[in-house]
Amino acid sequence: MTPTLETKRLVLRPWQDKDAEELFRYARDPRIGPIAGWPPHESVEDSRQIIRDVLSVPETYAVVLKETGLPVGSIGLLFGDAANADVADDEAEVGYWIGTPFWGRGLIPEAVRELERHAFGDLGLRGLWCGCYDGNHNSARVQEKCGFAFHHTRENVPCALMGDVRTEHFTYLTKERWKALEKTHIREM
Repeated sequence: MTPTLETKRLVLRPWQDKDAEELFRYARDPRIGPIAGWPPHESVEDSRQIIRDVLSVPETYAVVLKETGLPVGSIGLLFGDAANADVADDEAEVGYWIGTPFWGRGLIPEAVRELERHAFGDLGLRGLWCGCYDGNHNSARVQEKCGFAFHHTRENVPCALMGDVRTEHFTYLTKERWKALEKTHIREM
């Protein structure tokens, strides 16, 4: 079962059917999904079905603002074949997005840091992968802020949901690097 996690400004909790309208509000924006590899949502019912089929897997969270109680994005850990990266049994890949009205506020780095704490502290993972397609500078910046280091690039990667081929850049964070960054307080908000 996916736990509920909290940060200073956020609650990370499992997605619920009742979140479909808020999910649609942000996921229909063409600036969000396509750069991350998925098409914009077309209706509230489309969003509801995605909650049921995609976002209801373990370790996938709605990013909820404490001040409103409403979801504004999504974050999760992908394991095994669900990941784009080649993850070992004691690793996962981090995936995330946030609605455009909330870009530049440091909310996704805050959520990623909490997910790192959960992955390394609660789940005992030894490494986390993160990837982004060429041109997704916002996502690359989040990875950098959260301690991920460039690992490799793959070219000609099929992006099935968008029906095209892309270049994907992968970063990696070890548990040891995460611990070192936590000790130096580099990651304080």
